[in-house]
Amino acid sequence: MTASYDAIVVGAGQAGPSLAVRLAQAGMKTAIVERKLVGGTCVNTGCTPTKTMVASAYVAHMARRAADYGVKIAAQVDVDMAAVKTRADGVAARSRGNLEDWLGGTDNCTLIRGHARFASPAELVVGDTRLTAPRIFLNVGGRAFIPDYPGIDRIDYLTNSSILRLDTVPRHLVVVGGGYVGLEFAQMFRRFGSEVTIVERGDRLIKREDEDISSAIREILETEGIRLRLGADCIAFAPHEEGVAVKVDCREGSPEVIGSHVLLAIGRRPNTDDLELDKAGVATDKHGYVETNEELRTNVPGIWALGDCNGRGAFTHTSYNDYEIVAENLLDGAARKVSDRHPAYALYIDPPLGRAGMTEAEARETGREILVGMRPMTRVSRAVEKGEAQGLMKVVVDTASERLLGAAILGVGGDEAVHSVLDMIYADVPFKALKHAVHIHPTVAELIPTLLGELKPG
Repeated sequence: MTASYDAIVVGAGQAGPSLAVRLAQAGMKTAIVERKLVGGTCVNTGCTPTKTMVASAYVAHMARRAADYGVKIAAQVDVDMAAVKTRADGVAARSRGNLEDWLGGTDNCTLIRGHARFASPAELVVGDTRLTAPRIFLNVGGRAFIPDYPGIDRIDYLTNSSILRLDTVPRHLVVVGGGYVGLEFAQMFRRFGSEVTIVERGDRLIKREDEDISSAIREILETEGIRLRLGADCIAFAPHEEGVAVKVDCREGSPEVIGSHVLLAIGRRPNTDDLELDKAGVATDKHGYVETNEELRTNVPGIWALGDCNGRGAFTHTSYNDYEIVAENLLDGAARKVSDRHPAYALYIDPPLGRAGMTEAEARETGREILVGMRPMTRVSRAVEKGEAQGLMKVVVDTASERLLGAAILGVGGDEAVHSVLDMIYADVPFKALKHAVHIHPTVAELIPTLLGELKPG
């Protein structure tokens, strides 16, 4: 059986449904192919369920801190992990259902269930059906990278996806990887009641951040009782009567950690290895990411790659921006490019880290003369009033152009407040425009103009 379309979108992650609907509304007969769950990582195993669980963990943490606020809770705080899971599953299911209804209710748009593989540059095979189109858009996402550590094949381990299926609280969760995913799950399960140990090969957590931010995050986690094993340069695994023995061979401390559960949070890999890209001639890099130009076109005319599989961003917001770039260039005659956007992301530990633009270290590497403003959250009224004064605020400015280069806000509301700086970076105006702004008191964002009035040479 053969079916012809004007456009085929492979993968219903963040960029896929929006692109499929936009193409269909523009008059193109469009198919969107999904082999598993509509919504991709974000809706099913990423942002939606994990942030729902983070919220549950926050409630448990604040309940234990009730006395700090003059509130008495007579009973012990217990976590019903099955109920936490049910709540997260429900939120994800509703989001997924809304997307399915949107696609199903769009004229010219057909949702096809199955695994797509290339047969040629303009043909895909899904089961017994051959689909053809002059335009094919790859939005196949990514999955957890599983390192080839000794003993990995002898143990049961968790990934960011499978850990969401737990309905009981682990006795001792060992998180291998001190990056963003690992830290979020580490704090979450510590607050649910698990013992937690983070094992990281590097000498500090999240090395892409400045050292002061990394150190502050370490202090936050250790204050909550999370143990860190840094410099773990010889990681290996072995079965143990209590669960799993994780060999770390660090410079100090016990050479192994015994856990009931192990979470691998080492990184991600693209879902491109079973698309049979060679039959279409689509080029990938050594890690399997589809190579694209600034407009997200591949080396093969008529084929684009969006989202996590193109290696140009690993976030929901960058995937959605990929959709905007492709759709506006194709349908509106725009000339948008990936390089037009600035780095921005958040780490959803509590308090969160909001990051916009360059780090201080990245700014120095460019050879610029810079100005830096810093303030601990203990000097932010809103944070003190909320009893959540951990972390710090930091902005970086280019001395010569007076443009904002970046900011990190590690503190309550930091993931929201950082957008004040991000918007100024996009506006490309002197920092004094924000310095002279009058913000609402008491908020976290009101201290950003203050920071800009206290800049010092970096």
